[in-house]
Amino acid sequence: MDVTALRAAFPVLERVAYLNSGTDGPLPAAAVAAAQQELESQARDGRLPAHFERRVELQAGLRSAYARLLAAPVEQIALTTSATDGLGRVIAGLGLDRGDEIVTSDQEHPGLLGPLVAARRRGVNVRAVPLAHAAEAVGPETKLVAISHVSWIGGDVAPPALAELDVPVIMDGAQGAGAIHVDPRALGCVAYAAAGQKWLCGADGTGFLWIDPAFAEQVAPVNPGYVTFEDPAAGLAGAFKETAARFDTPAQPREAIALSLAAVELLESAGWDTVHAQGVAEARRLAELLEERGHAVMPRGATTLVAWEDPYAEQTRERLAAAGVAVRNMPQRALLRASVGAWNDDSDLERLLSGL
Repeated sequence: MDVTALRAAFPVLERVAYLNSGTDGPLPAAAVAAAQQELESQARDGRLPAHFERRVELQAGLRSAYARLLAAPVEQIALTTSATDGLGRVIAGLGLDRGDEIVTSDQEHPGLLGPLVAARRRGVNVRAVPLAHAAEAVGPETKLVAISHVSWIGGDVAPPALAELDVPVIMDGAQGAGAIHVDPRALGCVAYAAAGQKWLCGADGTGFLWIDPAFAEQVAPVNPGYVTFEDPAAGLAGAFKETAARFDTPAQPREAIALSLAAVELLESAGWDTVHAQGVAEARRLAELLEERGHAVMPRGATTLVAWEDPYAEQTRERLAAAGVAVRNMPQRALLRASVGAWNDDSDLERLLSGL
């Protein structure tokens, strides 16, 4: 599938210059159809044993698709509801206590800040430092580094020096997975949590956690339930699964899983290398065009996010929305952010620039 054909898979692009995938990606028509099919089946046939068997089948397919994205063993993938869900399970499951320290950055999303605040309430020292200096900030008391792979603010990236640390590193991959190439082991992290609804164009309430098996032994399941057990019928004598599936979220709707699976398979059919290269190239072009027109662009890496200064960011976002251009303003900051995917083309960029 070429990029033109990929673009045609997203109905919203017929009307809108959709540059907001860093919040929620556009929905492919095929993914909506897949969800509708599963809902119609449930309405027609009821939710009997075949329904649950189908849900397990879809979950296996989605887990495999996420594993292929990372070129990781499927046994290392947990299905979650969001990047926050995965990060929270790891941070809470480590059981860190008073006197322990977590190093994070000053550019983190509330999705990671929430689990960190919860850890702080247990007495853990959480220290935020500039993103570029996160590796050198690690000290003798540091038990964990929790940080974004790609900053949600402007598209800057975590420093490569993190891969050299002896301290475990976990990454918020909400702006990484699906947008750019991700190799968790090359990044030097032991856990990588991602969202299914952003760059993977799936359903809200889906996502995944990749976790290194050796590190996973240190993480206790914090909300074990039916899906955690190797044999749910074993009662109190039951054992938890030995794979990352023991960290799965307790339940996800069948139709949401089907939607996310269809979306990720569509992107995969276009070729992940192509998807990543196209999105990064278009984002770089947008950054260059903004700078040529005198806009102050935030520091960024080879990513798909572009943010620039605007003293009236919220009003500009609303004005652009009325003109059919979807971007977001960054809360508490005089910044606008465009999220550029492989499905975007120069016409979307020109429409944005004309609106500015």
